Amino acid sequence: MRLLRGARGVVALVLLAFLAGCATVPPNAGQDPRDPLESFNRQVFEFNEGLDKVVLKPLAQVYGAVLPVPVQDCLSNGFSNLREPSNALNNLLQGKGSEAVSDVCRFAINTTIGLLGCFDVATRMGLEKHREDFGQTLGVWGVGNGPFLVLPLFGPSTIRDTVGIGVESVLDVNFWINNVSVRNTIFGVRTVNFRHELLKADELISEAALDKYTFIRDGYLQRRRNLVYDGNPPREREPDDEEAEPKASESPGRPGAPPAGSDVKPSTAPKPAQ
Repeated sequence: MRLLRGARGVVALVLLAFLAGCATVPPNAGQDPRDPLESFNRQVFEFNEGLDKVVLKPLAQVYGAVLPVPVQDCLSNGFSNLREPSNALNNLLQGKGSEAVSDVCRFAINTTIGLLGCFDVATRMGLEKHREDFGQTLGVWGVGNGPFLVLPLFGPSTIRDTVGIGVESVLDVNFWINNVSVRNTIFGVRTVNFRHELLKADELISEAALDKYTFIRDGYLQRRRNLVYDGNPPREREPDDEEAEPKASESPGRPGAPPAGSDVKPSTAPKPAQ
């Protein structure tokens, strides 16, 4: 029976992969400099969408229907608490010492008084929650995004954030649980819980997006940029900015004349009568 179930799983994945191969790729795919791998990314995106439709979303809906809201909140808080050591280390690597200390205190308080993170006592005590990861740390260090990349199962990412995911898997407390069954169970429930938290966003995306792939890509890149700059990113320079800036050599009139529309009068202008 185990072999049969395993075979069914393989068949399902193969079928989803086949469906992904039928993804529609627009003729201008890859022209966005942020997404040169768009043709490949759209194939993986369709694969993930198929897997989500068949497996993850139904599980998330059942999860929300079966578990009482207090239990859902307890699990969400507990899973969030598992990330606090990573938050602390990344804040430290980014030079934000006070935030790192706050994250350590949050983890200590919520793990003990909050019963393994079930209750977010630290927030009620005034300790702000942070969300830091190694991808953000690399960004703070000046490492560029690299091309946008859609990962199988993991979803939207970039080359930089993909490296960050690898490091984050080791920083996560769940990685260090020796009992394989317990570790895998926590990972499975955690994944379903995360998908359940995204259910409300499904309707928004469906209503707002003419092209779901483009909508998610642009939203992801903008959000990651905001996270790297802690919500205050500098203005991105547009390609038209240089064209809009007047150059002295291109100013109308003779050399040395002020730009058109300037309030400064040329030195040869007649002086007003005394």
